[in-house]
Amino acid sequence: MSKELESLQNKRQQIEEEFHSLEAKENDLQERTKVLEEKIAIAELKNNSKSKQESINQLETRISEMEQKLNSIISGTEPVEPAEEPVTVAEAPVEEEPEIVTVTEQETVAPEEVTDDFLKHSERKKRKFF
Repeated sequence: MSKELESLQNKRQQIEEEFHSLEAKENDLQERTKVLEEKIAIAELKNNSKSKQESINQLETRISEMEQKLNSIISGTEPVEPAEEPVTVAEAPVEEEPEIVTVTEQETVAPEEVTDDFLKHSERKKRKFF
């Protein structure tokens, strides 16, 4: 009986060691997953930043050209048309920022006041014309 018990205990110990080894591997893989997720997020942010910077540069160039054109129109000289440059970088779609709408509360006026004011005002207009 003791040999069988000893054999079972050894088997149990081997399985426990294998289990701990698998747990360690799982933890390592989870850590690698987190690292890769962060690297992906950083790479996406860099790409978005690069696209935004290119868009900003194009807008700044356009503004500069428009200011030169405006100055030449104001001074009465011939506007110099900028040479067209081929665009080598694929333009990223520019995301429009949502329009911010502010709602303010207005003073409410009773309907009687509106009609009275309107009637008085319209009567004054009639008198002026006649």
